Amino acid sequence: MNIVILAAGKGKRMHSDLPKVLHPLAGRPLLAHVIDTARSLSPSRLVVVVGHGAQQVRTAVAADDVAFAEQTEQLGTGHAVMQALPLLDPAQPTLVLYGDVPLTTPAALAGLVAAAGAERFGILTVEMSDPTGYGRIVRDAAGSIVRIVEQKDASEAERAIGEINTGIIVCPTGHLQRWLATLGNDNAQGEYYLTDTVARAAADGVEIVSAQPAALWETLGVNSKVQLAELERIHQRNLAQRLLEAGVTLLDPARIDVRGELSCGRDVVIDVGCVFEGRVHLGDGVQVGAHCVIRDSVVDAGARLQPFCHLEGAHVGPAGRIGPYARLRPGAELGEDVHIGNFVEVKNSRIAAHSKANHLAYVGDATVGSRVNIGAGTITCNYDGVNKHRTVIEDDVFIGSDTQLVAPVTIRRGATIGAGTTLTKEAPADKLTLSRAKQMTLDAWQRPVKLPKP
Repeated sequence: MNIVILAAGKGKRMHSDLPKVLHPLAGRPLLAHVIDTARSLSPSRLVVVVGHGAQQVRTAVAADDVAFAEQTEQLGTGHAVMQALPLLDPAQPTLVLYGDVPLTTPAALAGLVAAAGAERFGILTVEMSDPTGYGRIVRDAAGSIVRIVEQKDASEAERAIGEINTGIIVCPTGHLQRWLATLGNDNAQGEYYLTDTVARAAADGVEIVSAQPAALWETLGVNSKVQLAELERIHQRNLAQRLLEAGVTLLDPARIDVRGELSCGRDVVIDVGCVFEGRVHLGDGVQVGAHCVIRDSVVDAGARLQPFCHLEGAHVGPAGRIGPYARLRPGAELGEDVHIGNFVEVKNSRIAAHSKANHLAYVGDATVGSRVNIGAGTITCNYDGVNKHRTVIEDDVFIGSDTQLVAPVTIRRGATIGAGTTLTKEAPADKLTLSRAKQMTLDAWQRPVKLPKP
């Protein structure tokens, strides 16, 4: 089967310089969703017709299995499909999809393709209580589809029809090529309508069949930011429903955003306002507090994320305790029962089991052993302005508050670093190391007072 995706439109009502099909739904371009659905049908040819912002669109969705045809002038859907014809296999039927209709399910398309088979003309249709603006499906007395009429060209009786054309069709490619060659643009829009091929099929005696999706939202397109926002909520509601059905506890299913792939173990609890981006896995019993943002990360069983934590490219070990207001940046790998508290940032560091940095610390480019205590205000000084350097902290180390570890530096097993220390050399095992200026009291000193204004 050939699949053609029409993605040439400008999208004037979006009021944006970004091509319409590249506007994001759940963090990915609208067109990317359609391509993923098309791939699920295993097409032999997959062609995207580009036009407005053609190079941007090509760059955004380029892949080995995607070919591109360009529609330099937007002269209608029929004209767009004409541009793809040279890239199609004439021996296979062609399915036409739209780059701004992102939520059509593979099941709906598979049903349409099955109904049409290799010889029939298939149309995906839906019934709408208010079909204003959509092309109407016109049937004869026997109930057979004979043509589609657009809103602007419809009579009063035709406008009363509730069954509408979604634009998604499938038909034999040889017939399609012949019918497209006969299209005219004598209509209100002055365009070459793909829908006019329906009348051509009827005139040629080709059987026209229809199939319907399970839900109306599968056929909704995006022409404005309002419609984009509406589809985002529909999509997120569907994702939340799947999570609930899989046993995840969502404290408010209306307040979660999944912008990628979220997989969860058993007894996972997610509070309100959380955002999941890229690939995220939450192990059994994980609890995620309100308003966390988690991107491309793994959180192992029994871990708890307090509210307002940000994770990116991080791995939280079993029974970890993170936050609130903690930030784990790419390369943060935490062992079992590691505690990272409020206003602590960890980047490109491995922290072994049962260690903790409970507040106000920065751990960057470090290797931290087990049972280490990192006091408040401690930072690893890992950047010299040009290069990054590593800090090594071995097992059972205690680091006092307000300590600066100037990398590269090593703290040996069991060492204690006194509060306020600036460590520039190796600290030996099982000893106290500290550096402080001598404390002084100046008896004659007086606090400055504010001078009177002249």
